[in-house]
Amino acid sequence: MQSIRNIAIIAHVDHGKTTLVDKIIHASKLFRDNQEFGDLILDNNDLERERGITIVSKNVSVRYKDVKINIIDTPGHSDFGGEVERVLKMADGVCLLVDAFEGAMPQTRFVLSKALQLGLKPIVIVNKVDKENCRPDEVHEQVFDLMFNLGATEDQLDFPTVYGSSKQGWMGPDWKTPTDNITYLLDTIVEHIPAAPINEGLPQMQVTSLDYSAFVGRIAIGRVHRGTLKEGANMGLVKSDGSVKRVKIKELQSFEGLGKVKVSEVACGDICAVTGLEDFEIGDTLTDYDNPEAITRISVDEPTMNMLFTINNSPFFGKEGKFVTSRHLRERLYKEIEKNLALRVENTDSEDRFLVYGRGILHLSVLIETMRREGYELQVGQPQVLYKEDENGRKLEPIETLVVDVPEETAGKVIELATQRKGELLIMEPKGDLQHLEFDIPSRGLIGLRSNVLTATFGEAVMSHRFKEYQEYKGAIPERINGSLISMTSGAATAYSIDKLQDRGSFFIEPGDEIYTGQVIGEHNRQNDIVVNVITAKQLTNMRASGSDNNVKIAPKISFSLEENMEYIQKDEYLEVTPKSMRIRKIYLDENERKRNQSKFAMA
Repeated sequence: MQSIRNIAIIAHVDHGKTTLVDKIIHASKLFRDNQEFGDLILDNNDLERERGITIVSKNVSVRYKDVKINIIDTPGHSDFGGEVERVLKMADGVCLLVDAFEGAMPQTRFVLSKALQLGLKPIVIVNKVDKENCRPDEVHEQVFDLMFNLGATEDQLDFPTVYGSSKQGWMGPDWKTPTDNITYLLDTIVEHIPAAPINEGLPQMQVTSLDYSAFVGRIAIGRVHRGTLKEGANMGLVKSDGSVKRVKIKELQSFEGLGKVKVSEVACGDICAVTGLEDFEIGDTLTDYDNPEAITRISVDEPTMNMLFTINNSPFFGKEGKFVTSRHLRERLYKEIEKNLALRVENTDSEDRFLVYGRGILHLSVLIETMRREGYELQVGQPQVLYKEDENGRKLEPIETLVVDVPEETAGKVIELATQRKGELLIMEPKGDLQHLEFDIPSRGLIGLRSNVLTATFGEAVMSHRFKEYQEYKGAIPERINGSLISMTSGAATAYSIDKLQDRGSFFIEPGDEIYTGQVIGEHNRQNDIVVNVITAKQLTNMRASGSDNNVKIAPKISFSLEENMEYIQKDEYLEVTPKSMRIRKIYLDENERKRNQSKFAMA
């Protein structure tokens, strides 16, 4: 019987998880010597590579000294906490990766608390010790304090620490003496992470992840909790309502290297993929049909934000996308909630509008960006925070812990911006040549804060946040002060008109862009919205007078990313998203209709 170690690698965004997994893959010789491969092997999704973050957790397995090590790469962002919570159920231990300069960040704390609650054994890896100003010994102390504060057991507090640089490809017991490979880490994993226990009895497996294949349909992935799964066996599937459905295992696959291999049976403790199960959900238990025993379902933290998703009904509807109807939108959203545990979709009183609940702006924006790349056209409304009421009838709102590392000279600006949005400064301390600030701030105060902080700190601030708890409503927060410049007519914008209107505000379009009536084409430099005409061309005459032909000088247009657009729009605006473009528009395109409905948005 082969010995198995199941480990999850957890870390804050950008601390080097995926790079470390690359190095483990290389060290275990999964590739032939003449085989070409890129960096960040596990970030195989375009969106993950562009943003440099892990969004979907993935499995890979390596063999080292006759031990099979199943490695689960997890997302570092608390917005994808739903991913983390389910995959930790497959692990027996965790490798906590921390940056030798930054130390334990708030989202490290979020995932680590989940792992400690499940009783997993941690190994601490202090990464990036080749960085300037790094402080590995301080970071080691900081991690110990963090685990103690999170209520770790004595066994968990007695964790081994490995130092190294995954970029340079070495790990060792002492950061001052670099080694030439990462085998020390693999030895530590084999020695300290407990082997997967072998539980005899009737087979049990909880579905914790899913895959999809065009040939065999949906594939259930999970860890065999007890007994042995066999190909062709008739089993029972325990659903969320407690009912048991008869199913048959058509094929079993075990994870080997970067792929899967077909096997006839999978023993207890190993992670496998099962094909042939129909109509299953994440959290269901595959067990004996006659004596069904369900494993406790995975609990996922509640969403804190929602957005309205609706079909694109702008004048440019259907020009750029393939999937544009409400049927397409409904099918895609319901397909997403099958695998995205922290997401919820609610129907509204209209057939073509859906309320989508998620963990935060990033969580929802990744869904929108993925849909747009698949060819969907849709419109989304302003993100709304979810409120609750306590037993005394008080209004409660979600509060987040915001951490900002910023150069000392601009720390004052960050504190000012955060406190304007009802942020409360808890900690302010030096960290190397930076100031480390920690706030408690309402979730709605974070909407639009990042771009303001980056502007105020000349792009040098490092920001991260995580959900803390629901607290009493903190009062009104000032929203965007400036009004919008709205297009009066449809057509192609001209340089002449834009030039003449530049003193009214900043533009989101450039000459030649096709626009429509009611589209938001810029930001007014005053508080009210105004309607402008940017279609008019210069009247040409056959008389040429000196000085009448001034050169047109136009400021470059403002380009927003998807998240910035989502944070920018107001209650009476939609963001139109198509595979090729993003446009902000008023919900009511007609000016008279806007005036009639103004009071409705003011009340909201």
